[in-house]
Amino acid sequence: MANDPSKTITWSDFERVELRVGTVLRAEDFPGARKPAYILRVDFGPEVGVLKSSAQITDRYTKEELVGRQVVAVTNFPPKQIGPMRSECLVTGFYQPDGAVVLAAPDHPVPNGSRLA
Repeated sequence: MANDPSKTITWSDFERVELRVGTVLRAEDFPGARKPAYILRVDFGPEVGVLKSSAQITDRYTKEELVGRQVVAVTNFPPKQIGPMRSECLVTGFYQPDGAVVLAAPDHPVPNGSRLA
C-alpha cells in the first residue's frame, strides 16, 4: 500500500541511498549461486570505480547483451557475501509476473557514476 505510514521514509533517508548509473564491463556465469545468476562488473566512473554484483537476470538477458549496457545500482550498501563471491553493489530492476527481473536503466546514455535525481 503506497500510503502505509509504517513504510514512509524521510527525504534525508532517501538522500542517503546512492543510486548511480554504471556500464556493465563484464558478465560471467555464477556457478556457485543457488539460483541462476551472473556476476557483473560495473563501471561507476572515477569517483566510485568498478564494482562487482550478483544478478539473477539470466532468464531475460544474455551475457553478451549486458556488456556495454547501463544499469542503475545502489552503490553504498556494505559488501555482501553471496556464496563464494562478495557483492559490492545492488543492481536494480523490476519483478515481472513470471518472477523474471527487468533491469532499471536510463532511457538515454548518461555519464557513469551519475546519481539518481
